[in-house]
Amino acid sequence: MQEYITVTAIVLKQTPVGEYDRRLCLLTKEKGKISAFARGARKPSGKLAAATNPLSFGEFKLYPGRDSYSVVEASISQYFEELRTDYEGACYGMYFAEVADFYGRENNDEKLLLKLLYQSLRALTHPSLDRRMVRAIFECKAIMVNGEYPGLPETKSYLEGTVYTLSYIEQSSIEKLYSFTLSEEVLEELLRITEGLTQRYIHHPFKSLEVLKTL
Repeated sequence: MQEYITVTAIVLKQTPVGEYDRRLCLLTKEKGKISAFARGARKPSGKLAAATNPLSFGEFKLYPGRDSYSVVEASISQYFEELRTDYEGACYGMYFAEVADFYGRENNDEKLLLKLLYQSLRALTHPSLDRRMVRAIFECKAIMVNGEYPGLPETKSYLEGTVYTLSYIEQSSIEKLYSFTLSEEVLEELLRITEGLTQRYIHHPFKSLEVLKTL
């Protein structure tokens, strides 16, 4: 008798396989980052066509195979459709997914990383939030979640608002990360700090980030 498992996950990326199938990279709450094949997902009428698009979030019923999983069915609660129809928003969303892919590990506890990705994608859909700020907060918190944040160097002086903001990002729950706005002066300093942190700790060529830099 086949035994299935159900996971809560976000589709980080998908690649075509054969004529009709897709190979998914899923960031899950239960299994960390895993690969899963979705049979027939490239057929327009296929039941998994929409559910296997990048950034789709929901529950996935999987059949465990020897080397990977197979998607049996999916129940998607959030497609982030606002980002799919917004080129800039889509680029930010895919960049966040690439960072999650970079940090995610199989069979590792990635609950915080999954929650951070989900809440950050939600923040991108809020018109009142500066997306540059959302990106800076996401990058900082991703580094913190991975245990790499070194704190601010004591040899330099920073704006009081910047010091407070970084302390808040470090100590805040992920659900409350995007509950404030910043002055342009503080945001610009925060962006400089996060650029240095990402160059040091997430030094990796992200395709979507290169596109973002041209916008």
